[in-house]
Amino acid sequence: MEMIVRRSDDFDVTGDGAAAAWTTTDWQILQPTRPNPTACATRAKVLYSATGIYVLVDCEDRTLTCTDLRDHDDLWTEDVVEVFLQSDGALPLYFEYELSPLGRELPLLVSNTGGTFYGWSPWHYEGARLVRKATAVRGGPRRPGATVEGWTAEMFIPFALLRGLPNIPAASGMRWRANLYRIDHDARPATSWAWAVPIQKFHDYEKFGTLLFE
Repeated sequence: MEMIVRRSDDFDVTGDGAAAAWTTTDWQILQPTRPNPTACATRAKVLYSATGIYVLVDCEDRTLTCTDLRDHDDLWTEDVVEVFLQSDGALPLYFEYELSPLGRELPLLVSNTGGTFYGWSPWHYEGARLVRKATAVRGGPRRPGATVEGWTAEMFIPFALLRGLPNIPAASGMRWRANLYRIDHDARPATSWAWAVPIQKFHDYEKFGTLLFE
């Protein structure tokens, strides 16, 4: 699985993907990680600039199955989208970013050795190192338990936050390993989607797809 990531000037993150830059690239369809004919559609776009990575995820949905979790809580236990970026596929080290429909975030650096992994929160997460993020909900209010038609998550992950990892900043011709995920908890068990499939767990970094920077 490979995605060509087009270069863009920097732009504002609004949550609804309104920036004209998004029209320059195509949607990537995320597939359910196991058969589920009732699963809502999920799609994503990725761009990059001189200063960071932009990601837009569009999620059909029926209910915002989330509570008032705060930033850095266990967001994956409720509705969420996740981005995994591995700037050097030879190292079992990657960046994970989660964003809920309510705009709560969880940034982590994950070390994964032989399937044993844990996340570390960024130090001095402020200023130019902050992820710029926003969400938008359609067909209903942006609140826990709301009936909706869908929601979007838009984020900008600055290279300044990834400083110290190999191949930072990304440049034309570079290849990173990556995956995009969504988890929806409207039913039990939860439904999940991935850009690069098949996977058994979201942390199967050996099965990540490839980002090719234009």
